[in-house]
This record gives sequence, structure tokens and C-alpha cells, in this order.
Amino acid sequence: MAVKIKTQYGTIDITNEVIATVVGGAATDNYGVVGMASKNQIRDNVNDILRRENYARGVVVRQEENGVAIDVYVIASYGTKISEVSRSVQSKVKYNLETMLGVTANSVNVIVQGVRVLAD
Repeated sequence: MAVKIKTQYGTIDITNEVIATVVGGAATDNYGVVGMASKNQIRDNVNDILRRENYARGVVVRQEENGVAIDVYVIASYGTKISEVSRSVQSKVKYNLETMLGVTANSVNVIVQGVRVLAD
């Protein structure tokens, strides 16, 4: 299902995969986020960090009447304050969706699927 934006020149369709890529890029760009995680780790048999081309596996986009609701599945870095990292992810995702795509995010839910220790 795609987001449809009507303009005076016609309609613009933005697919959920594009939204997931923008959301994944915004989420992984935050300090304290190691990477994206799969939303269905048992079914996908993936316990690793998702690459850029698989960000759609770690993002759920739900259409609402005046915007979208986003669920982001991330892996946090050990030693960071998870609540602050989550707040940072929420604000960056909302900002990037509005500036890059013109899509309003009504809610951004951050689900921390794991914590990783980064090797120096």
C-alpha cells in the first residue's frame, strides 16, 4: 500500500519500501544505534544487523487518515541510554519523513530488539 499525495499537477505515490528506506537511514544515523533488526527474527531466522537493502524488514508502515504510523526495530549500542537513543530516533525519523517525502508521521514507535557491544 502506498501513500498518495495529491497535487495540482496530479498524484504522487510513495511506496512503503521507499518510506522504510528513509526511516532506516534516519534511524541508523543516530548515535547509539548499531543497526536495524528484523521485526520477525524467528520467522526470518535473522539475528544479524540488516543492510540498507533490507531496511523494509525492520520497519512497519501503517497508513492512517492524515499520515502514517511507523514501527522501527533497532539494535542499540551497549552503554547508551536507551530512552534518549529512542527519542533521538523518533525525532530524526519524523523530520526526515516530512522534509524528504512530505509525509507526516503521526507516531514513531521504536522497538529495541537487542543490545550489542561494539568492538574497538
